[in-house]
Amino acid sequence: MQEKLFCISLQRVGTSSVNKFLYDQKILTAGWHISRRNFWTELWLKGDYESIFESTDFLSHQAFEDDPWWCGDFYKVLFNRFINSRFILFYRNPDKWFDSMKRHSEGKNMSNTYLHSRLYRRESDFENIPIDLKERSQYSNIIDLLLEINETHREHYINIFKIRHKEVLDFFRKFGNDRLFVVNLEDPEKWVKLGSYLGIKVPQDYECHAHKEGGLKLISSSDYFENLRKQQGGSVELDKFEELFDC
Repeated sequence: MQEKLFCISLQRVGTSSVNKFLYDQKILTAGWHISRRNFWTELWLKGDYESIFESTDFLSHQAFEDDPWWCGDFYKVLFNRFINSRFILFYRNPDKWFDSMKRHSEGKNMSNTYLHSRLYRRESDFENIPIDLKERSQYSNIIDLLLEINETHREHYINIFKIRHKEVLDFFRKFGNDRLFVVNLEDPEKWVKLGSYLGIKVPQDYECHAHKEGGLKLISSSDYFENLRKQQGGSVELDKFEELFDC
């Protein structure tokens, strides 16, 4: 398998476990840290796709997970730009997904607030943030955690989750159903099925969970947020820290 492979699952739907699975299969995979050091998500926001595609890390890696690959309609650009590419989409119970979103950053938005507000249709909430914090957040990779995520937002986020999932399925059904692998995160045979899709034989007893097993360095949420609090203004230059991985 030499074609590009993109994991376009939303946050908190096993993306880092997919990374570990691909790592275990010896597939060179670019995840969150490689994306961050290349400013790929900021380039996506800017609309400068060619700078992503021409970067050394993009050219040298075969598979890609985390942002910006799942962001917005970027999968459509990738689908048409890389005609032999394939895609992975995990899904899960929407309520469990929202619960995981709430837990990840202790009731705050994940990652950069400006990006989050665009992806999850909370632009009006972003506009209510003080102007100095807004300007610092826009088109940057700073992690500032400026928006609350609580029970009042459950319906909103779940609607985003469902609509986005349907849009992806509708697109691939219309233009290339064989280029998309879809599976439930809670399916006990998901890794065997994914391996079969990729032409790889995976043992029935293979298990992969980025939170539980080695190969990826994790830090505890308490340590992570203690690091956050030490930063001026409550933001972080995350090259100094490891990300908390999805479950």
